[in-house]
Amino acid sequence: MPYFEILQSYQLTALQWAVIGFAVFLLGLSKSGIKGIGIIIVVILAFVFGEKASTGILLPLLICADVFAVIYYNRHAQWHIIKKLIPWMIVGVLVGVWVGNDISEVLFKRLMAIIIIASVMIMFYSESRNSNKVPTHKLFSSGTGFLAGFTTMIGNLAGPISNIYFLAMRFPKNEFIGTAAWLFFIINVFKLPFHIFIWKTVTFESLVLNSALIPAVIIGFFLGAYIVKLISNIKYRRFILIVTAIGGVIMLFR
Repeated sequence: MPYFEILQSYQLTALQWAVIGFAVFLLGLSKSGIKGIGIIIVVILAFVFGEKASTGILLPLLICADVFAVIYYNRHAQWHIIKKLIPWMIVGVLVGVWVGNDISEVLFKRLMAIIIIASVMIMFYSESRNSNKVPTHKLFSSGTGFLAGFTTMIGNLAGPISNIYFLAMRFPKNEFIGTAAWLFFIINVFKLPFHIFIWKTVTFESLVLNSALIPAVIIGFFLGAYIVKLISNIKYRRFILIVTAIGGVIMLFR
């Protein structure tokens, strides 16, 4: 099937293309280090494509953005943290594959919505604390790793979980971004075969759609990398959290 016929087979309106393009642009911004907007991307794509199908459409775009992030922030990655989290994330992914493969679309949507709302609440709590204590208990890292793996498989929703961990570890900005970049590049590549062969949410047709959206990812990433050097705005972060929470509520009752 010719390239443009595949794109037309999705039967997307001009407004839907614009909304999807905006979401993918936000993905580039998010991977460049502007944290807290990842859930908005998930919510937008879930509305357009459906909850489960959207996870497969988003994953190759995440990997594309991860490649740019690991190249740009490579020297800042903290590999001892990555090695600590990866095994537990893999366990979480495997549990997520099993759970997500056997539940209905309606239950999948409800589970995504609950994860979104819970994640936002945890992020608000994290933001409100002023403690400088860095948690060192193994249960914190193993629990965070498992939840991040599970949520990234169920709905590409691990961002808030990992953000809580890195904020708690008091990472400087660049170490935060560089470590997260490598962590999710590794785990997203690990997830890809499950989406292709078990969930069947990544297909030739979805990859064609991805190819049309990659320019928006690239633009968003490099604009975001420039912005990261200029701003750190707590009120902006809280605004994003509020919008995200509203999106989760809408998804829950849609």
